[in-house]
Amino acid sequence: MKNRHTIRAVLARTGLTAALAVMLTGVSTAHAAPSAPGYDRTAVFLGDAGAVSYQVHVPPAHSPDRALPLVVAVHGCGMTGYSLNSMKDMTALNAVADREGFLVVYPSQDLSRGMRLNCWNGDNAAHQRRGEGEPALIAGLTERVITEYGADRARVHVLGASSGAGVAVIMGVTYPDVYATVMSMAGAEYKINEAGTNAAGQLDPVDLGPVDTAKRAIDEMGPRARPVPVMVVQGDRDTTVPPLFATRLVTHWAAIDDLAMSGNLDGPVDDVPESVVTVNDPNQHSYTYSKYYARGGDTSLIDYVLVAGMAHRWPGTGSGPLVDNQGPDLATLWWDWAKTRSMA
Repeated sequence: MKNRHTIRAVLARTGLTAALAVMLTGVSTAHAAPSAPGYDRTAVFLGDAGAVSYQVHVPPAHSPDRALPLVVAVHGCGMTGYSLNSMKDMTALNAVADREGFLVVYPSQDLSRGMRLNCWNGDNAAHQRRGEGEPALIAGLTERVITEYGADRARVHVLGASSGAGVAVIMGVTYPDVYATVMSMAGAEYKINEAGTNAAGQLDPVDLGPVDTAKRAIDEMGPRARPVPVMVVQGDRDTTVPPLFATRLVTHWAAIDDLAMSGNLDGPVDDVPESVVTVNDPNQHSYTYSKYYARGGDTSLIDYVLVAGMAHRWPGTGSGPLVDNQGPDLATLWWDWAKTRSMA
């Protein structure tokens, strides 16, 4: 595979965290009665690993006889799913869901688990395996929402921001039979915490590169291994999660796809893009959109969006301290990509 062994640099440990700490408040287990088309319902899922509260946004297109796609949106550090400084407000996904017709579920980390700025624990081995920890909780609430709202099992997608992006990647590895696609906004590869540490506790990818972590991902996927389509989004001025993490993630996922498709490296997928387009708009940040295909394939397996001039922010029309309203509108850009992909 081309370029896979060229990424060797010492990364300062970021923990994939944002700078803002917000306490999780106002969680309710009651179901709110819908007052109008396009409404929210809040509930709590209980599992062996504990509890996770979540809110489901139900678009006007929902009906008992229509199976809609489902999107699981996982917040970053210092955030909640749907309360203060929420993933819901930041992404503005509900507006796209109402327009396009899909369900959105916003899990919210429990304060007792997310002591570090209400972060998810994707950097902990106890939360990186199928059937255990936070992956089991998120998969469990996903199954509940699919059943309760009659969602389309072939069109279940997971996305996340920062530490939530790390969780989204973990869900794609641990439950590739559940999630049709993964989107990582300012995230990193599966088991990035195992890249190696120096005496100062900093990540040292010289010890373990993205191909090595890809092998660990394939081991976790086991017999369920498949090339899960992934979108990687990154700001080129992000100092919290530097762009090298995104570069590693592309290489990492190309190796996963290669191993899933052929059982070996240097097979049908590599980390060299077949298409690179720069989009310039005087009203927003420009961005470079790269696509990676399997040899002879007609649908990209990895899409990489690098936004110029953007820090550790979500680009788009949403609100909150972690939004860059100079765009592009990531919620729309992502859905235009995700809606063309399914498990079928």
